[in-house]
Amino acid sequence: MQLQQAVHAHAVIDQAIGVVVTVGRLPPERGWHVLREISQRTNTKLRTVTEHLVDRPRTHDLPETFATELYRQLEDAHILHVQQ
Repeated sequence: MQLQQAVHAHAVIDQAIGVVVTVGRLPPERGWHVLREISQRTNTKLRTVTEHLVDRPRTHDLPETFATELYRQLEDAHILHVQQ
């Protein structure tokens, strides 16, 4: 059961990285950084952040704190990406 949960959690994280990479036009390693920053800055488990991002197209719901931090992180990541 734990292995199944771990595999599912990993898949959701990978999907969320894909969302961030696509929306932010970033390399995958930056996508991971953005997710981690959202989790830390909103004091929310990474799993919860990723589930909300992956479910957003279906639910049309993203907590305002996540949305605000996502846009902030994408802006910061894009600036860093362009400078490199």
